[in-house]
Amino acid sequence: MKNSPATKGVKEVLAYLPPGLEKILQYLDEKDCRELEEIRLRVGRPLLLRINDRECTLDNKGRIHHEPDRGYTVSEDDLRRTVACIMDNSLYAFEEDINRGFITIPGGHRVGLAGQVLAQGGEVRRVKDFSSLCIRLAREVLGCASPLFNLVCPRPREVLNTLIISPPRCGKTTILRDLARFLSSGGSSWPGCNVALIDERSELAGCYQGIPQLNVGPRTDVLDGCPKHLGMGMALRALSPRVIITDELGSREDVDAVRECVNAGVQVISTVHASSMEELQKRPMLKELLNLKVFSLAVFLSRRQGPGSLESLVRMNDYAD
Repeated sequence: MKNSPATKGVKEVLAYLPPGLEKILQYLDEKDCRELEEIRLRVGRPLLLRINDRECTLDNKGRIHHEPDRGYTVSEDDLRRTVACIMDNSLYAFEEDINRGFITIPGGHRVGLAGQVLAQGGEVRRVKDFSSLCIRLAREVLGCASPLFNLVCPRPREVLNTLIISPPRCGKTTILRDLARFLSSGGSSWPGCNVALIDERSELAGCYQGIPQLNVGPRTDVLDGCPKHLGMGMALRALSPRVIITDELGSREDVDAVRECVNAGVQVISTVHASSMEELQKRPMLKELLNLKVFSLAVFLSRRQGPGSLESLVRMNDYAD
């Protein structure tokens, strides 16, 4: 594994794995490192990797196989040592993160946790006896939002309320992050502005101990782990944003918060999971946003030519339900 930007994120993750697993994964070549999205550790089952659109495993000599039963079998000790390293041997210090179901590590990478869940009153009280981990590598693609920037900002100092729409794994979050960077940084045709990033699931900025690990721009304030509707209200009251960016709208509270932002003259850029306008119309809360013309621009993405492929644009002022 060469020392290059493509492998930096993988090396950050490998530092948390026990020596045996680390050694196996070091056999990945640079191309696979560049496209690696997930590492899954399940006790008593094969090590699984998602590399771009393919799933594979590695045997104990680092050879790639596409039949899971030929892969290295993850031991209970592998998982225990990985968890201990991620949590710095202190479950108590990470209790709140554990109850959310994931922990963010340096570099912005997210570790999802599965095990025995103890719930009370509709809330998770404790997760223990971990049985599997899903390590999702944070990946910046600087400049990936370039094709969208002039659409979202058609004139200097103008930002359109924009909804980015696609099925899962089509690059919405990566593009949203890069739009935040563009808007915050500015350039020859854009002066840069204050951006509030409401990062409920710690995916947009990849904060570790409150500090963004990913490039979201110099004028961006991040509310990490904050529910979207609460964060939008907090940003309006205290951070004086020109633009508020958040991910995955869906609830009644989210819709009301977006309307409050727009009524206050603050632009909103966000995402939703859907594959078409017709699918959006079947979801009552989002249908309300569409019919009220809260958003000026809808952008549809796909994986047709790789994540972030621009499929179509809809000018919402011209849209009739």
